[in-house]
Amino acid sequence: MSVLRIGAGAGFQGDRIAPAIALAERGQLDYLVFECLGERTIALAQQARSLDPSQGYDPLLERRMRAVLPACVRSGTRIVTNMGAANPRAAAEKTRAVARELGLTGLKVAAVTGDDVVDRIGDFILDETGTTASALGDRLVSANAYIGIDGLVAALNAGADVVICGRASDPSLFLAPLVHEFGWARDDWTRLGRGILVGHLLECAAQITGGYFADPGVKEVPDLANIGHPLAEVDCDGNAVITKLDGSGGCVSRATCIEQLLYEIHDPARYLQPDVVADFSGVQFREIGADRVAVTGASGTPATGLLKVSVGYRDGWLGEGQISYAGANCLARGQLAIDLVRDRLAHISGALLEQRGELIGVNSVLPTTSASACPAEVRMRYAARCPDAQTARAVGEEVEGLYLAGPAGGGGVTKGIREVLAIASTLMPADRVAVTFEMQEVQHETA
Repeated sequence: MSVLRIGAGAGFQGDRIAPAIALAERGQLDYLVFECLGERTIALAQQARSLDPSQGYDPLLERRMRAVLPACVRSGTRIVTNMGAANPRAAAEKTRAVARELGLTGLKVAAVTGDDVVDRIGDFILDETGTTASALGDRLVSANAYIGIDGLVAALNAGADVVICGRASDPSLFLAPLVHEFGWARDDWTRLGRGILVGHLLECAAQITGGYFADPGVKEVPDLANIGHPLAEVDCDGNAVITKLDGSGGCVSRATCIEQLLYEIHDPARYLQPDVVADFSGVQFREIGADRVAVTGASGTPATGLLKVSVGYRDGWLGEGQISYAGANCLARGQLAIDLVRDRLAHISGALLEQRGELIGVNSVLPTTSASACPAEVRMRYAARCPDAQTARAVGEEVEGLYLAGPAGGGGVTKGIREVLAIASTLMPADRVAVTFEMQEVQHETA
């Protein structure tokens, strides 16, 4: 194979499905990759699994698979995804059930496991807390290592049509097909670094085709309503062209590629990954046609031998309430509402772990901002992190009480509580993480 075509089916858990369908049907892809895990997503998935052992995978997995599997099977496109989240085995079984229902027998679905290290995380120091994970006690929810390509490549080598994992390095989902197809050596640091670049550019899907880039009057993006997801044409040396489907909305340009290159990058010369330390400092982007950008210049050095571990833990309850004020003097009325709620919560302020009042549209993102003129409307939000659900409920109740015991003209109250899942991180030696895979073929249903 001289050129491999890889498409991005999703860039986060709630991503739109329509662009993935278009890629599956018209992209002439070799691989379609769905990257759906954020930092907190897997901790939430572990909570779901604790309530129901058959759950814990991406809630959109069934819809996505039902939408793209028929086209992928017709075109020979293989799927790689981390939609397994906290339960890759259950995700694989659900995928097989969907395929069976669609009559797609013979499909081979693999579940890659081993990223869950909650049973051996106890002695490791968490960067954000300065204490060991074991100090969290029963507050500990999850601990998942960012695995590399080993299990994914092994599953592809064994003939898997669909590979489902949990917490893996995002670019590894794209690197694995390249290593499998081109046979790159595991110490070919230059090609591995280039493969990580391709993965990094594609992993956020529409971010490189104009989504999260558009800024009206500054950075125009055509037909954003119908934005398409990107695909890469990658050669055997790891050089690539980033593009999108003809007729889809959005754009692929040197500017969109540069923004995505720098997204979530601390040091472009040392992008730490499980399989390689990628060096993006020499990357070049060149526009070679409409919505076609050639990418060259990445390299790499040996991996560190350490894996990042994302640790989820319970960190109290969030209670909040919101209310709107509009018209003359609404800014002052909104500020008075904040002051009243704070005063009325004073009797339990010692129990509040954190609290904050803000006026959305004025200072909710930049807390020190002062409005130069009174806006036409404001929405007051008061929130507090609390040690328990009962205390959290008091926050929203005090906001609701502003209806008749607060400033004039308040309306549209909402209130709610939720448990807070916090994330901390640490490093674990890669040899402490054993990755494997299980594969089953979709069979005909028997009576």
